Amino acid sequence: MSNNDERLVSVYSAALNIDASRVVDGLLYNSIPEWDSIAHMLLVSQLENEFDVMFDTDDIIDMSSVAKAKEILAKHGVEF
Repeated sequence: MSNNDERLVSVYSAALNIDASRVVDGLLYNSIPEWDSIAHMLLVSQLENEFDVMFDTDDIIDMSSVAKAKEILAKHGVEF
């Protein structure tokens, strides 16, 4: 696991208050009770802070899974 993968897992785990083992590429928005709309905004904010990026509205709306978050972060220059 790369450093950026570890950082991503840590942010998801903290923002959603879930065990890191549950943070996998296939984890989907609203697929678990912890990832609701409020937690989504917290997650977005923490990802922006951790990776020093600024998401646009489309990025925030499209961030529907861990895999999609990686894709969006890669668009902003973060390597996984």
